[in-house]
Amino acid sequence: MQRRKFLKSASAGLAAGSLAVPALSRAQAAAAPEVKWRLASSFPKSLDTIFAAAETISKRVASATGGKFQIQVFAGGEIVPGLQVLDAVQAGTVQCGHTAPYYYFGKDPTFAFSTAVPFGMNARQQNAWMYHGGGLELMREFMKDYNVINFPAGNTGAQMGGWFRKEIKSVADLKGLKMRIGGFAGVVMSKLGLVPQQIAAGDIYPALEKGTIDAAEWVGPYDDEKLGFNKVAKYYYYPGWWEGGPELDLFVNTKAWAELPKEYQSILEAACYEANMNMLAKYDAVNPAALKRLVAAGVQLRPFSKDILNACYKAATEVYAETSAKNPKFKKVYDAWKAFQNDEILWFRVAENNFDNFMATADRPAAAAAAPKK
Repeated sequence: MQRRKFLKSASAGLAAGSLAVPALSRAQAAAAPEVKWRLASSFPKSLDTIFAAAETISKRVASATGGKFQIQVFAGGEIVPGLQVLDAVQAGTVQCGHTAPYYYFGKDPTFAFSTAVPFGMNARQQNAWMYHGGGLELMREFMKDYNVINFPAGNTGAQMGGWFRKEIKSVADLKGLKMRIGGFAGVVMSKLGLVPQQIAAGDIYPALEKGTIDAAEWVGPYDDEKLGFNKVAKYYYYPGWWEGGPELDLFVNTKAWAELPKEYQSILEAACYEANMNMLAKYDAVNPAALKRLVAAGVQLRPFSKDILNACYKAATEVYAETSAKNPKFKKVYDAWKAFQNDEILWFRVAENNFDNFMATADRPAAAAAAPKK
C-alpha cells in the first residue's frame, strides 16, 4: 500500500510539471536496494553550468533515496571521449550519459530533434513539444533502436552565432571558411561553401588558436568566456540560428532502466526535469554579465545580416526536404515537429514576441546606456 501511494504521488508530481523530486520514506529507504551507476558526460568540468546538470541529477537521486541510488559522474574523456557517450551507453559500458543528441547526427540526422535543428524552436517551445506535444514519445520510439531511453535534462536557451577571425559581411564571406560547427548546421552551411568541423568543447580553443579553424561556435557568453575564445577571435556573431533552444539529454541504457525499481525510475525522471529547468535558468542569469565583460574587453559584437540569414534559411529548408525524401524515420519526426512549430510561432507572435519586442525598446535611455558599444 505504501509503495503504491508513493508511486501515485510521484507520478502526479511529474504530470503537474512540478520541480519537486519524489523521495522515499525512511521505511522505504531502509528496504530499498543499493544501486550504483556510472554517468559519462560529454562535457568538461570547467563548463560548470552545462556539466552541472549531470551533478544535479546525481545529487538529487542520492538525496531522494537516502543514498541508496548513487550515480557517479565522469567528465568528457574520463571514461570515453565526449562525442562517444551514446556508444558507451548503448553498449552498457556505462548505465547512463549526459550529452547533446545532435552530436550523433552522423548515425542518423533524426537525433538532432532531441537537441536543436536550424531555425527550430526556442527553449520554451522545445519543452512544450517534448513534454506535451508528442516529441518525447517520437524520440523514444526512434532511440529504441540504439538501446537507450532519453530524458530532457538541460537547455542552454538561444545560442550565439560564434567567433570569427574576420568580419562576415555577406554570404560570399562564408565560402571556404573552416568552422567548428556540426550536425544539421554544418550540412546547411556547407551548401553555402563553409567547411564544417566537428570538434569537442575542450579541443576548440587550440584549433582556433593554431588556425586549424577560422571560426567556432559553442554556447553563449558565459561558457565562451570561460573557454577563452575572445583571446583568439575578435568578432562575435549572433544569433545562433541553428540552436534556438538546444536540449541536452540523459541517455539511459534500456536494460539498466528496466532493472531500476519503479520508485527509482520516478526519482530519476524528476531529477532530469529539475536539471532541464535549472540549466536554462542559470544560463539566463549568467549570460548578461558575461556579455558585458566580453564587450568591455574589446569583443566586436555583430549580427548576421538579413541576407545571410535568408540564405541559410533557404539552405535549411532544402536540407530538410532532401533528408525527408531519403530517411523515413527523419520524415516522421520532422512532419510532426514542423506542424507543432508552426502553431507555436503563431501563438508567440501574438503575445510573447510583441511583449519582448516592446520591452527591448521601452526604456530607451536606460537600454542605450546598458547596450554594448560598437
